[in-house]
Amino acid sequence: MLRIFVEIYNQKKTIFALYNYNYTMNTTKKIQSALISVFSKEGLEPIVRKLHSQNVILYSTGGTEDFIKNLDIPVIPVEDVTSYPSILGGRVKTLHPKVFGGILNRQDNESDVQQMEEFNIPQIDLVIVDLYPFEKTVASGASESDIIEKIDIGGISLIRAAAKNFKDTVIVASVDQYGLLLDLITNQEGSTTLEDRKLLATKAFHVSSHYDTAIFNYFNTDETIYKQSIANGQVLRYGENPHQKGFFFGDFDAMFKKVHGKELSYNNLLDVDAAVNLINEFKNDGPTFAILKHNNACGLATRSTISEAYEVALACDPTSAFGGVLISNTKIDVKTATEINKLFCEVVIAPEYDAEAIAILQEKKNRIILVQNDVVLPQKQVRSCLNGILVQERNNITDNKEDLRTVTTIAPSEKEVLDLIFASKICKNTKSNTIVFAKNGTLIASGTGQTSRVDALLQAIEKANNFHFDLHGAVMASDAFFPFPDCVEIAKKAGITAVIQPGGSIKDELSINYCNENKVAMVFTGTRHFKH
Repeated sequence: MLRIFVEIYNQKKTIFALYNYNYTMNTTKKIQSALISVFSKEGLEPIVRKLHSQNVILYSTGGTEDFIKNLDIPVIPVEDVTSYPSILGGRVKTLHPKVFGGILNRQDNESDVQQMEEFNIPQIDLVIVDLYPFEKTVASGASESDIIEKIDIGGISLIRAAAKNFKDTVIVASVDQYGLLLDLITNQEGSTTLEDRKLLATKAFHVSSHYDTAIFNYFNTDETIYKQSIANGQVLRYGENPHQKGFFFGDFDAMFKKVHGKELSYNNLLDVDAAVNLINEFKNDGPTFAILKHNNACGLATRSTISEAYEVALACDPTSAFGGVLISNTKIDVKTATEINKLFCEVVIAPEYDAEAIAILQEKKNRIILVQNDVVLPQKQVRSCLNGILVQERNNITDNKEDLRTVTTIAPSEKEVLDLIFASKICKNTKSNTIVFAKNGTLIASGTGQTSRVDALLQAIEKANNFHFDLHGAVMASDAFFPFPDCVEIAKKAGITAVIQPGGSIKDELSINYCNENKVAMVFTGTRHFKH
């Protein structure tokens, strides 16, 4: 009797080993059953019809089940499999061993195969899920109770289970992947390769991790914990230099409509970012045009018309403007576009354009033309540092008239106050150490990214002289305080009549005394604007 049992057992082992060998050698699998439980039904119909035409058994629940029934396609309710109804207002529908066993069983594992048969668990080859729209619900300003109800439990569990078992199970985790699945089952007649399943599993874990990050960030109040997940990414031609790989992660299309030109490069994007930040300072001002090169303004002016503002901005430094990024705070008209078209520039940005203006700017094949949308920028700024990252709040303080504290016996005139605020806005968006000269709503010159404030000042003076600007009556802005009176002394001799700076040095009085003795007006803002 024992001998017969041993022989039968060994025969079973041999048969299963043979099955296992064939299984591992042939990783292409035919989809014979599918569980579909989705929030978004858009694009689902052709998938359901294709699966039905391929004789795939369909399981579903709730609204998705009704959707399939309305297509006159047979579908088995999950409740018929589990012998358990949907409970707690739909919070518990698919969380059951008969569902997850069908997804997680290892078809090359003898014990799993036996238990599937023992507990009458149906095999599930394909899982299609689309999660509750948690992020959209938060963004809509919904109540906390509505937001909590949009935390998907069953769906996220199905995704993780199917993705974990990608060796045997196909997972489609988002409406964004419906098209990919339809192509696969159409072109491969309902079969998938191991490579297909692993790719879909990777996408599924991306969906689940992104979803969990969004939920965590909704609840998190501990600023020492930082998590970020960006679903949209694109490969750039290269990084800062041709030998470096470059990528952009973000929703560029939410910020801009690109109407013409080549693909934006890594450096283009940095310049566009700097341009957007700078022009935002002048969002509510008169027509203002800025020209930037390597993240710094080389020309900027505010005038009564945008064409005049462009011409004056270009005159600030026509040499640096070559190959620059141009941005306007208002519509670019035909007259302005005609003048811009005479200049080689990489990118032109504006909130809108005259139709004919776009046609003129499109005459240069590679010139990038962007329409800027009104989008709120992220309030946290992130950059890599050492073996980690640095995170800070965005610098949302723009110096205005109410912030100014006159510290000299002579107060700046109304005209000088306007120029001081104008210069301060540019200074805030220029690499430190920086000094900015302005006059009559025009950037006259700046010293940027210098290791000493005196060097920045001397650079600005030299630049102004090179382009034959008269500094008499101009104003000066500094991103940080003056520890010594040397800067105000040099500036006065160059013709500067008013100064704006944050103040805060223990030797402020030295600079104040010099200004008083030499009839220079100076105001403190109390806010430093370092930019590194």
